[in-house]
Amino acid sequence: MAHSNDYVVAIDLGTTKVVTMVGKMNSNGKLQVVGLSTAESTGIKRGMIQNIEETVKAIQKTVDDVKKQVGLEFHSAYVGIAGQHIRSIKNSNYLNFDTDDREISQDDIDRLVKDMNLTPVDAGETILHVLPLEFFVDKEPVDNNRPVGMMGRRLDANFHIVIGKTSSAKHIEKCVNRVGLSVADLILEPLASAEAVLTDDEREAGVALIDIGGGTTDLAIYYEGNIRHTAVIPFGGNVITQDIKEGCSILLKQADQLKEIYGIALSDIAPDNKIITIPGISGREPKEISVKNLAGIIQARMEEILDFVLYEINLSGYAEKLSAGVVITGGGALLKHLSHLIKFKSGYDVRLGFPSEKLSSDSLEKYNHPQLSTALGLALIGLERQTATPVQDDAKQQNATEPSVGKEFSEVHEKKGSKFNAIKQMISGLFEETDSEM
Repeated sequence: MAHSNDYVVAIDLGTTKVVTMVGKMNSNGKLQVVGLSTAESTGIKRGMIQNIEETVKAIQKTVDDVKKQVGLEFHSAYVGIAGQHIRSIKNSNYLNFDTDDREISQDDIDRLVKDMNLTPVDAGETILHVLPLEFFVDKEPVDNNRPVGMMGRRLDANFHIVIGKTSSAKHIEKCVNRVGLSVADLILEPLASAEAVLTDDEREAGVALIDIGGGTTDLAIYYEGNIRHTAVIPFGGNVITQDIKEGCSILLKQADQLKEIYGIALSDIAPDNKIITIPGISGREPKEISVKNLAGIIQARMEEILDFVLYEINLSGYAEKLSAGVVITGGGALLKHLSHLIKFKSGYDVRLGFPSEKLSSDSLEKYNHPQLSTALGLALIGLERQTATPVQDDAKQQNATEPSVGKEFSEVHEKKGSKFNAIKQMISGLFEETDSEM
């Protein structure tokens, strides 16, 4: 089997499933999926690895399957990361130049990004992403955030920095290494899902992407084309299933089937006289469950999850700027009438996010599903990074107009006593932009 840099491997480590995908970019710039395998995830809870051995088994199964499907040997993968430990901050940085006619280059932007990777974080944390928000040349905003080629004496930039627990990243790396692969990069799952389902117009107008997975609900907010806020809420479809199990006194697998087949997110529109008969446990009498009562259980828990989401949207400061409203994706987004519930509670327009615009025509029928948004997004980001211009080596010879680097720390959920950690991450160029499926 031959290895080719034209292909990308993505691994989505979800609470309910592990997905390994191999894809490539076709001549039309669309993602062509050439291999995909899923396995039940039993070692991950709420987006975080709890059992190394179980997680390794699931990854190994999917990796072996896709290797057989595509006949391709690969050695690295782009892997998603999520979990309650994820947090984000905003920070600023600048470069001063020696002359007014100094032309700004991609090297200058790379230097700003690299310096932001040295932002102080708490002990036990690591920087996952440094995402540029806005650029200013001599204090004037730059149209389309493309300062390369402009001339000035000072370049300022604002950044969105995503931070996670070092231990969580290490556990992921360990599991992937155990199956003979290296981690090409760790990518925050809501960013991956957004890459798969959001349009450029939505990002420009202002939109909130909500990815409802089995263990977590992931949020990514965009405005004027850039990421503005990210959050991972440690509740997903599994807590709804658990509520149905306890509220109806049935088995967990029966609760999951009930939710999938008869579940409705709005009890007001559920039929009053429809009854579902569930087989009794070990020969006991069958149990009758009202669809109306089932909807009431689902709506109560779903409203609680949405309260967390709306709190994060308000916290972002962009609640009034989401002209494109909300896009929902992930397995949990398939819950009937969920879009109506979100619109009722938030007032935003809502659509169900499918990755159709990013997929090649021959991949649409089989892979155009919200449950696969995260895996597809990981593959898209991986392909973009594999073809991006690498960051220049800082050890190269520097000329007389070498800029001086400074920092301006804006607010940021930083705690007193934070230790300074030199975190090295491979960030190439500008990045354009949970746990998936129940």
